[in-house]
Amino acid sequence: MSGVVVRDSVEADLASIELIYAHHVRHGLGSFEEVPPSREELARRRTDVLARGYPYLVAVDAVGTVLGYAYAGPYRTRSAYRYTVENSVYVAPRAARRGVGRALLAALIARCEAAGFRQMVAVIGDSGNAGSIGLHAALGFRRVGTLEAIGWKHGRWVDCVLMQRALGPGGESPPG
Repeated sequence: MSGVVVRDSVEADLASIELIYAHHVRHGLGSFEEVPPSREELARRRTDVLARGYPYLVAVDAVGTVLGYAYAGPYRTRSAYRYTVENSVYVAPRAARRGVGRALLAALIARCEAAGFRQMVAVIGDSGNAGSIGLHAALGFRRVGTLEAIGWKHGRWVDCVLMQRALGPGGESPPG
């Protein structure tokens, strides 16, 4: 999608982030939340991500409309996982399949590599989520497993697909 700019999120983006995420919570299986969180809760989560030194990005069009957002956070909280991040990418329905998710995820990968992280994990809701699985595969992720029937949402059992991508030298050398 031409004219898309990926930048650091700012507090003023939260209204758009809230609308995008609420749509995915209500209608999709990419998030296992069932009730959209408030803007205040999303602000708290964003503040936590940023305070821990992780990136929180938005994609905007030429007039500044937020088309999607992405962030990284800890994969797990135990210290041995400190070089591994988990990503989240959400795109506004009107911007789907137009390269916004790809631009966001590519920028997120670059930012996490620059920060010295070594692995990125995607926990993708719904094994039928071809868009997200394809996006991650196109950017170098490989499928490493499926957690079958791990969640119950919209009246059915939902799988999680686990995908992983090395960042920088990955596991080829000790972190430093």
